[in-house]
Amino acid sequence: MATFPDISPDFGATKKSEPKVRSVQFGDGYVQRLTFGLNQDLKQWSLTWENLSDTDTATIEDFLDARGGSEFFTWSPPDDSATYKWICSTWSKAITTAGLNTVQATFQQVADL
Repeated sequence: MATFPDISPDFGATKKSEPKVRSVQFGDGYVQRLTFGLNQDLKQWSLTWENLSDTDTATIEDFLDARGGSEFFTWSPPDDSATYKWICSTWSKAITTAGLNTVQATFQQVADL
């Protein structure tokens, strides 16, 4: 199991939660809601690394390329010390100036064994 490189994202990272909820609406207006599944609230992080050197940019890109968007890796979110399993199927690189780059990526938590 691979671990994401120790390169911290910039402040401003965004965490998204979207619990899986099933709802049933009855004729009298009453609605019954319940969470669905064992891992019903997996997180998603939108991350940015600005002003990265070419070396750090290549480290991140090579790591994500090697996983191919389907193989999970471990990573600790900025607001948590625990390590979880993630996939990254979307990332981009922008060349900001000579030798400096910006990388943006979306990490999706997975419940793989």
